Amino acid sequence: MKKVLICDALHPDALEELKSLSEFDVAVKTGMDEPELIKTIPDYDAAVVRSATKITKNVIKAASNLELIIRAGIGLDNIDLKAAEKKGIAVANTPKATTISVAEHTFGLMLGAVRQHGRGNLSMKEHKWEKKALKGSELYEKTLGIIGSGRIGLAVAQRAIAFGMKVIAYDIVDIKTDLDVKQVSLDELFEKADLISLHLPLTEGTKHIISDDEFSKMKQGVVIVNAARGGVVDEKALLKSLKEGKVKAAALDVYEKEPPDSFELIDHQNVISTPHIGAACAEGQKRAGLEVVKILKERYL
Repeated sequence: MKKVLICDALHPDALEELKSLSEFDVAVKTGMDEPELIKTIPDYDAAVVRSATKITKNVIKAASNLELIIRAGIGLDNIDLKAAEKKGIAVANTPKATTISVAEHTFGLMLGAVRQHGRGNLSMKEHKWEKKALKGSELYEKTLGIIGSGRIGLAVAQRAIAFGMKVIAYDIVDIKTDLDVKQVSLDELFEKADLISLHLPLTEGTKHIISDDEFSKMKQGVVIVNAARGGVVDEKALLKSLKEGKVKAAALDVYEKEPPDSFELIDHQNVISTPHIGAACAEGQKRAGLEVVKILKERYL
């Protein structure tokens, strides 16, 4: 019998199916910090996380029986991949499960940014009627620049095209799609895009892929949308560009530190923000949970 540690909440349907399998001994222990995880993990063969739990080098060092780490989601930046590989621990994720959830949320952020939904909502809750101050713009015929054209980036592109937008994209690999998406260099994307949406992991190569120099190359009044990972955009440089008016608005779901310890950027009147909820849809989480079960079954049954 394989012992499976569920470190973050898993969809009830997936958890029920996993617990019904006699081959697995399943324990749910959420909200553990590193010291608690170090004490707990030696007993388990497999661990399942989402984004909250950090599988650090120290945790992996303590994981004497661990064979498999599964991320119920896409990004793997909360897992020390080098330490896991060195110890021979397999790492898997569920990249397809939450694509629609994140793409739809990204588009919601985009609409909120250009139509000032955040300011409008807050002012109405303060019983104000600021109709004249909240003039927005359409997405129709605007150019959307997508940085990172994997599953989510292309899902956003599909929705943008349906809105009548022109889509250009940058990626380090050739973009393979039947959609009307033009692949361009990063500099050309900065030059031509009215809105820029990021869809790439946080790595040494992508950290602060947008900073002061990149903002200087963009159109006046550009809109920035980030539902990928905090850290791919330099938050200090973004705030500076917002204050100077170079960036008209920003819509953020992710932050360099989560939860943030500074709210200066979030408090800017032209920033719409959400607390990293891009994948937090019942449907996407169900797909992710069931994919976790599938991975465990394929590995052990």
